[in-house]
Amino acid sequence: MSNESKFDIPALKVGDITLKSRLIVGTGKYETFPLMAECLEASGCDCVTVAVRRVKLDGAKEDNLLNYVDPKRYTILPNTAGCFTAEDALRTARLSRELLDTPLVKLEVLADQKTLLPDPIGTLEASKILVDEGFTVMVYTSDDPIMARRLADVGVAAVMPAGSPIGSGQGVLNPNALTIILETVRPEFNIPIIIDAGVGTASDVTQAMELGADGVLLNTGIAHAKDPLHMAVAMKHALTSGYWAARSGRIPRKLYASASSPWEGVISVIPGE
Repeated sequence: MSNESKFDIPALKVGDITLKSRLIVGTGKYETFPLMAECLEASGCDCVTVAVRRVKLDGAKEDNLLNYVDPKRYTILPNTAGCFTAEDALRTARLSRELLDTPLVKLEVLADQKTLLPDPIGTLEASKILVDEGFTVMVYTSDDPIMARRLADVGVAAVMPAGSPIGSGQGVLNPNALTIILETVRPEFNIPIIIDAGVGTASDVTQAMELGADGVLLNTGIAHAKDPLHMAVAMKHALTSGYWAARSGRIPRKLYASASSPWEGVISVIPGE
């Protein structure tokens, strides 16, 4: 007998990869690797990002991130964080494929260190090349619907528009632009749209999912919370509530009140009568 419930969220398909959880969590910025491991488990995620340029993937146990992330339990998504040119991102992606034996890559080509906004020209250039080389590309981009369409058109496996700048904690700043991407790019190319970056708290995840996003990727919102472990739990439940709310049909917004029970049959009692 299956343990699946009608209330379970369906798995997310990205290329040939199937993810049970639609929450993707980063492995950076935690005070310790053991804390990171606890938070990953508490979040319920089964896909984690690894910044290949910024962490050690070999050496002593206490220094090697892979000793705290079980590849039998988690899908490892290497990313090109810290790359500011297409050439640098390509080099990092190829290195990650050799080190981690996976065609998956989260592509980031950033414009500058202050804003960490994506460089659209470099991102599109690197996406084309990596797709041609057989990578399963999940690409970080701005919330520009036209850019999202151009990236989808070159064959990426997922488009990941930013909710707000990386690590800013500002949540979803431009829901209209994200809605346009969800309503145009996703049905045209049949690929998932995953909101990436800017999550500050659980309600940001819920909002992203209520817009109709296929998933959310976050890191700092958990790692830099005052209580990372319980924030990880909050993010897990926030994604679930946002997913089902988006598919349940909210009531219309009204200017005036609407009684929850009928007026018919009510005995009027007016003082003084």
